[in-house]
Amino acid sequence: MKWTLLTLALGVVLVSAGCHKKAAPAPATPPPPPPTAPKATLSVSPDSITAGGAATLSWTSTDATNVTISGIGAVAPMGSQAVSPAASTTYHLTATGPGGSVDATARLTVTVPPTPPPAAPDYTEEQLFAQSVKDIYFDYDKYDLRADDKTIIDADAAFLKSHPSIVFTIEGHCDERGSTDYNLALGDNRANAARTALVNAGIPASRIRVISYGKEKPFCTESTESCWQQNRRAHFVYGQK
Repeated sequence: MKWTLLTLALGVVLVSAGCHKKAAPAPATPPPPPPTAPKATLSVSPDSITAGGAATLSWTSTDATNVTISGIGAVAPMGSQAVSPAASTTYHLTATGPGGSVDATARLTVTVPPTPPPAAPDYTEEQLFAQSVKDIYFDYDKYDLRADDKTIIDADAAFLKSHPSIVFTIEGHCDERGSTDYNLALGDNRANAARTALVNAGIPASRIRVISYGKEKPFCTESTESCWQQNRRAHFVYGQK
């Protein structure tokens, strides 16, 4: 009986000690991994075109929820699109997602061909003659060519040599001073002086006719020196009268 009571007491003590023992803590839950950073590519093919041509812009992206391309706007995460800019352009792609954002670029060079020069007007020989052959002017009561007339004669002769089918008339003119007969003779001398200079420059005499109008057909009718100078001339006219 004594040993039975001792055994029961010892059991109570052990049970009591077991009830006061601390429980072990539960293991901690690991944090979730960070979101993956997005990746993206952008390319254009071909990378050089002539103005008016087209190229294909292609792109890919991963881990992105929003993709935009400058000049185009929002696009699918992966795709392609034809582009035809008028000038060289750098396309800029931005891909964003929970893990951040990433950029990609592609350059398309546009070559603009040079503008062809306008077509030369289709002038007649008579129009070309009027534009290219310049008159010779004389001092008062003179019919010899002045020193600065050589450049004009050379230019006239160069044009006439390049248009060998043209025949023309040289008119001799004078200002209003002096008699009609005197000025007719002076005008004839002026026309022949221009003719001789052209013949010496290589223009066949058979292409040239001369005529004098003296003071009968003035170019200017005012009685001033500047006006008289305009009337003292050898005037070149397309064709033969």
